[in-house]
Amino acid sequence: MNRKPELLAPAGDWSALTAAVQAGADAIYFGVDRFNMRHRAKNFTREELPEITAFCREAGVQTHLTLNTIVYEDELPYVTEVVEEAKRAQVDMIICMDLAVMEVCRALKMPFCVSTQASVSNSAAACFYQRLGAERVVLARECTLDMIRDIRGKTTVGIEAFIHGAMCIAVSGRCFLSHYLYGKSGNRGECNQPCRREFFIQDNDDRGNQLILGEDYVMSPRDLCTMGFIDQLIDAGIDSFKIEGRMRNPEYVRCVVSCYRRAIDACFSGCWTRALADSLTEELKTVFNRGFSTGFYFGAPGVDDFARQYGNQATTKKEFVGKVLNHFRKAGVVHVRLEGSGLEKGDQVRIIGPTTGVVNCTVSTLRCDEKDTALVSKGETVTFPCNEKVRMNDQVYRILPVTPPSTSRK
Repeated sequence: MNRKPELLAPAGDWSALTAAVQAGADAIYFGVDRFNMRHRAKNFTREELPEITAFCREAGVQTHLTLNTIVYEDELPYVTEVVEEAKRAQVDMIICMDLAVMEVCRALKMPFCVSTQASVSNSAAACFYQRLGAERVVLARECTLDMIRDIRGKTTVGIEAFIHGAMCIAVSGRCFLSHYLYGKSGNRGECNQPCRREFFIQDNDDRGNQLILGEDYVMSPRDLCTMGFIDQLIDAGIDSFKIEGRMRNPEYVRCVVSCYRRAIDACFSGCWTRALADSLTEELKTVFNRGFSTGFYFGAPGVDDFARQYGNQATTKKEFVGKVLNHFRKAGVVHVRLEGSGLEKGDQVRIIGPTTGVVNCTVSTLRCDEKDTALVSKGETVTFPCNEKVRMNDQVYRILPVTPPSTSRK
């Protein structure tokens, strides 16, 4: 078996970044205020770069800064400023697709990785970027597993590939639909994702000939999930396993990173089984997803690889409960003000905060006014056991089951 691949996690804000580190990511990729393909994410500021890299270095986690949109002439000075600041902050790598950004990285001797936006889908392209100075290339999503094995056998450049998350209807994400409809360019990180919605089609010559594309969301692919064949990706010699999701919430990051961390480690410890793969896949279904597919790894996606409904198909949802007032670490108890909904003994609870990340616990006992109780209503303050450290003003949620609607075809 090849050496253990890097597990690369997304982070759109501090809570997600902390959650990714907690869950066992080897590296984090994130954006600042411009030039990244998730401009609509919260993102970080340039001023935060030293704090981000210091936090990650202390945890033994690498940092990759995304500058992977196209760049216009008047923006070149700003690009140089950002790369210079990233180097001063000791960011480990820049992810880019524009040759101008690569040239800035070369001039400043800043390591860079070629984004999937560049559609690297063969060994010749990979070698070309390597000669330009790239340490790594993110292969196009359209590459099959056999293609990746072939490319790996003909190149020495680092190879990164997506293992989980949203798929795009366009080739490597290059699409003009959002720009045409809303003036928000997907190629500049501002995509409004109109492709995910239900469409109404009408024949202009025969107004009675109409279709509603709702049962099959023909422009909304299911999310990529490679859990069932993660061992084959390891054997293919991929250097970095990338999780999509800088627009996703911290619990998504925590869950997905944790699941793939356990899967990769199990492959290298000899504990990988089909039962474990199935169990982890079910766990992945508890957070945001549009249903799962194997993407392009075993050939072009077919009709069953597109969504059957709009939006989230997660098997759980969160309901806001309130905020943390205090955490008594020695006693392992958290004090919470119920601002959103009540709380009941036995509830599954999730606590989220910028420094805390994501903490899950069960309300095994519930106390209000120094008395044990089974149910507390909104407006009260309560205490319940929580051994992991949480902090004042962290958000508290109940985790509730969801029964997904039927996706059977008519």
